[in-house]
Amino acid sequence: MRFQVASAILAAATTLTGTYAFSFVPSRGVIGVPRQQQQQQQQSKKYGPCSLVMKDGGDSKFSLSNLFSGDGAAASLRGSSATTLEPHPSKRDHINPLNALYPPNRQAIESGSESDTSPPLPFHPKVQSGVLSNGFSYVFLPNRSPPGRFEAHLQVFSGSSDELEPQQGIAHLTEHVAYMGSRKRERLFGTGSQTNAYTDFHHTVFYAACPTLAPGRANAPMLPMALDALCDVMEARCDPARIEKERQAVLSEMTMVNTIEYRVECQILSTLHRENRLAKRFPIGKEVLIQNWQQDDVKTWHRTHYRPDNVLLYVVGDLDPEFVQKTVEEKFGHLTAERQGSQIKLVDLKSEASDLADAVVGGTMKQAQSWHYPPVRHDFCVGDGVKDVLDDARDSGRLILNDAKEAVSAEEGDDGKSGGGVSIYDIHLQQPYDLDDKVQFLKEAEMAPGKVIRPHIFKHELLQNFSFHLFAKRPVEPIKDMASFRRSLARRVCLAALQIRLNVGGRSDDPAFTFVEFNQLDSAREGCAVCSLDMTAEPYRWEEAVEKSISEIRKLGLYGVTPGEMERYASALLTDAEQLAAQGDMISHGDQLAYLMETVANGHTFMSPEQSYAVTEQALSTLTLEEVNEAAAELCAHITGLKDGETTSKGVVVAVACTPKSAGEGDDPMKTLDDDKLCEAIRKACTVDVEPVEDVVVPHTLVTPEELEQAMKDHPPSWEPGSFSDGTPNTPADRITRPFTLRRLGNGIRVGVAQNTAESQRGHLRLVAPGGRDAEKRLGFKSGALAVGARAMQEGGSFGRFSREQVELFAVDHLIMVEINCNEEALTMDFVFPTTNVGNTGYGDDKQLGITGTESVMQIVREILVEFNWEEDALGRSKQSYRTAHESLGKSLEGYSTEMIMDAVASRDERFLSIDVDTVNAVTLEDAKNAVMSQLSPSDIEISISGDFVVNEILDMTLKYLGTVPADANSEYKVEEKEGEKVSMDFSGVPALQLPGKHLDLELEDSDPRAVAYVAGAAPNAWGFLADGSTVAKRVSDADK
Repeated sequence: MRFQVASAILAAATTLTGTYAFSFVPSRGVIGVPRQQQQQQQQSKKYGPCSLVMKDGGDSKFSLSNLFSGDGAAASLRGSSATTLEPHPSKRDHINPLNALYPPNRQAIESGSESDTSPPLPFHPKVQSGVLSNGFSYVFLPNRSPPGRFEAHLQVFSGSSDELEPQQGIAHLTEHVAYMGSRKRERLFGTGSQTNAYTDFHHTVFYAACPTLAPGRANAPMLPMALDALCDVMEARCDPARIEKERQAVLSEMTMVNTIEYRVECQILSTLHRENRLAKRFPIGKEVLIQNWQQDDVKTWHRTHYRPDNVLLYVVGDLDPEFVQKTVEEKFGHLTAERQGSQIKLVDLKSEASDLADAVVGGTMKQAQSWHYPPVRHDFCVGDGVKDVLDDARDSGRLILNDAKEAVSAEEGDDGKSGGGVSIYDIHLQQPYDLDDKVQFLKEAEMAPGKVIRPHIFKHELLQNFSFHLFAKRPVEPIKDMASFRRSLARRVCLAALQIRLNVGGRSDDPAFTFVEFNQLDSAREGCAVCSLDMTAEPYRWEEAVEKSISEIRKLGLYGVTPGEMERYASALLTDAEQLAAQGDMISHGDQLAYLMETVANGHTFMSPEQSYAVTEQALSTLTLEEVNEAAAELCAHITGLKDGETTSKGVVVAVACTPKSAGEGDDPMKTLDDDKLCEAIRKACTVDVEPVEDVVVPHTLVTPEELEQAMKDHPPSWEPGSFSDGTPNTPADRITRPFTLRRLGNGIRVGVAQNTAESQRGHLRLVAPGGRDAEKRLGFKSGALAVGARAMQEGGSFGRFSREQVELFAVDHLIMVEINCNEEALTMDFVFPTTNVGNTGYGDDKQLGITGTESVMQIVREILVEFNWEEDALGRSKQSYRTAHESLGKSLEGYSTEMIMDAVASRDERFLSIDVDTVNAVTLEDAKNAVMSQLSPSDIEISISGDFVVNEILDMTLKYLGTVPADANSEYKVEEKEGEKVSMDFSGVPALQLPGKHLDLELEDSDPRAVAYVAGAAPNAWGFLADGSTVAKRVSDADK
C-alpha cells in the first residue's frame, strides 16, 4: 500500500540540525533514493557531510605564502587605522542577492512594470528586507512558532565552486575555522541556543537558533549576542592552532563519509555538469592541499570572499522589526570590503581571484540570474525559441565585461581560448589540471540528427543494483506573476500524475524496476532546474527497466494527463495549499526560513501561506487540460524527442548508469555494458509504441452508507471503560477525559484519542498489534513470515471488490500516507491524513465536498481488518525488497559492522538481525497471510489517534467503523496451541550480554581505504527496563543512597 502524493508546497522546508560545524550535503537521487526526498532534504537535516579522498604520501608541510614576501602578521580588522585603502581586488558590481526582495525590484514587481500581460504575485505582507550602506543585505520575517525564539542565518555566497586550483577544499575548512574558532559563538553556550554551519557548491552558511531573551541574564535580548557571533565569522582571526584542529576534523570527515553512495553522487554530478566548474569542485576538496594550508592560505580565502556585499543575513522569529533593523545596522554596518582586501597577502592568488571575479560577472549564471548560484554555465536542453539565459543577460547588459576581455569574449570556445588564439580565463575548467581526478574523458553521442546524449557508466564492486539516471537541465523560471505561477502548477499536476502512474500502474505482477521517480526541481546549488529520471533495477533486468520507465514518460509527453488525473491532482494541490494556510503562524521558524531561503535564491516571489492558497485557488479554477498537457509535453520533450522524427529540445541529455562490477565470469549482463550499449538501450526504448492511459474509476468511498448501516445492525457497536493491568484506575466509557480519552470498544479494540492542534488540519492514526518478530518463534511461524508479510501488505492494497489500483488512488485522492512495519515486538500501521474534506471537485460555489480524510482512514483500517486481499505479486515485491536489503549489507562497511555487532550482542537472536535470502525465499503467501492475520484479532489491537479534530466526532467515527468489526474477526488465524501445548503470550527476554566483552574485526574490500569503529553494550528499552527486569529509575535511586 505504497501511497504517495506529490507535495503542493512550492519549496520544501528544510532545516539544519546538529552541534558541530561541518558539511557538504549531496542532493542528487542515488541508489534508489528519490531526488525530491533528498533535495526537500537540502540543507542537512537528512544528510551528513561528504568528502572526496585524494591520497598523498608526502608528510612535509608548506604554505603557499612562503613563495611570496610578507611579514606573516595581520592587523585586526576592527583596529585598522589606515585612512586610505585600495578597492577590494575581487569586488565587482553585481546583482543584489535579495533578488525579488531587493527593494527596487520589489517595487517594480508590485507596480506591474515587469510584466504588461500578467498580474504580479503578492509579497508576504510582513517580510522586510534592506541593504546597508556597505552593501550588506538582510531579510527579516516575524514569526511566532515557537514563541520566544528566533533563527539567524548568515549566507556567504562563495562555496567550493569559487575555489581556485590550489584552494580545493578551503571553503569547507574556512567554515570550520571561522565558526568553531569564534569566542563570541561560545558565549551562546548554556543559553538554549544551537549553532552550526555547512558548505556547498554555491555558498557557506552559518546559523544560530536562540531564545529571544537570555535565561538568567536579567532578560537581556539574545539577538545582539547571536549577531555578534555571526559577525565574528566575518572577522575570523584564523589562528594557526584552530586551523590545525579543524584540519584534522576535515581530514577525518573525508574518510568517514566516503561511502559508495557519495562516490555515485560524484560520478553523477561530474557527468551532469561536465561543461562547468561543478564537475571539478566538490566541497570536500583535495587531501594533499588540505594537509598543507597555513594561516595565510585560509586568511586569503576568507578575506577574498567574506565581504559585506557577498553575504545575506536572514532573521526569522519572535522579534520586533525595528529592533532587528537597528541591531543589524549596529553589528554589521562597520564592515567594509576594502578592509578585508587589505588583509590578502598571497599575491598570485589575489591576482587569479581577481580574474575569476571578472569572469563571474562577465559570463555566468551567478550574475545573469541569481547571485546565489554557482559561477557556471549550462548546456541547457530547451525547446525552439527559448533564448539562452547568458545570451539574454548579455544582450540586456546584465553581464559585465571589462574592457580588456570584451573583444574576445564573444568568440570564446570550450577550450578557454578565443577565436584569435588569445588566452582568457578558463572559468569553466575545460582544460586538464594536475589535480583533476584521473577519469576517462566523457563523450557525447548523437542519437539522431540534432539529438545529443552524454552517457557515462560507473562500475564498482560495492554496488548491489543497477541504477539509471537520465537528466535534462533547464533554466529556473522565476515565479513572480500569475502566468509563471500557472505554469508551475501545470508542471506539478503532470509530475504528480506521472509519479502515481509509475508507483501504481508501473508495479505490475512482475515489475521491471524496484524504484522509479521522475521530477523537475529548481536547484540553487547547481544554478538550474534539473529534470531527472532516477530508477533502480536488478542488474539482469536493466534493459527492460530502462524501456519501461522511458515508455511511461513518453506516454505523458505525447498524450498528457487524463481528465480524471487533472481533477485528482489539482484538487490535491489545492487541499495541500489550504492545509498550509490553515497552519498560519504555527509554521516553525526553521520551515519558514528554509522556504524563504529557497524562494529568494531562485528569484521567486515570497508569499504567505494564506496568499499562496488564494492564488492557487484562483489559478486552478481556470487552469485547463490543454495548459497541463502543454506542460507535460515540455517536461518530457528531451525524452520524446530522442525518437527519430520527433520534435526535440535543443541541448544535451545526460545518461548515467551505475552498476555492480562484473566478476568476469558467466553471463553477467554488467560485463558487456558500456556507453554504446546504454545509448542503444535508450534509443530502443524510444522507438517502442505507446498508447494513452485510460482513466481508472476511483471510488469516492470504500464503505457505502448502506453497508455501514447493515454492519451496525449485524454487530451493534458499544463503548466500554478502559481497563489497565498496572493499577491505573479504569477510564469511563461515557466521558471525554484530558489530555487523553481512553476507552475500549465492545469488540475488544482499545482506543486512545487526543486532540493536538500543533499541525493544523492533520491527523495521525497508529494501529499496534503486539507480537512482531518475537511472535514468529513463539507462535511457531516460519522465521521472517511476519516481517515479509507486513511488507507484502504494504505492497498490496486490494480490499474486497476494489483493486489495488483503485484503493491506492482513493488514498491519493484523500491525501493519505500509509506505512506498515514489523519490528521486534509489534506489527504497526501508521496513517497520516487531513482532517478536512478531501477528494473535492469544483471550485468556489460549485465545489462538491468529498468525505473527510479522517473518515477515509477509518474505512481503510476497517477494510484491512475484515476484507484485505492477499496477492502473490505483492509478496514477490516484499521478498525482493528484503533480499536486496540483506545482500546490500555485505557491501556496506557500516551495515556489515552493525550486523556483526548485533549478532554478537544478541547471541544470534533472529529478532534483531536482518533476514537472510534463504529465509526470505522460504516464506510462502500462506505463511505470510497466516502470520500477519493472527496478530489482527480485535482484542489484541490498540489504536491511537491524535490530530486537529473534534474528539467527539472522532469517537463517533471510531464507534461506527471500527466498533462494527466482528469480535471474532480473524479468529481462524489465531494460534492457541503449539505442538499440543498452550502458547505463551509473554515476550521472550533480551539475551543476556556475554561477559567479558568481545573485540570484533571485519575486513571489506574497497577501492578506497576506509575504517569505522563501534562500541556497543546493554541499554534500557524504551520504557526504561533493563534485561534483568530492573529499571533505570531504580538503578539511579539505588546509586544515590
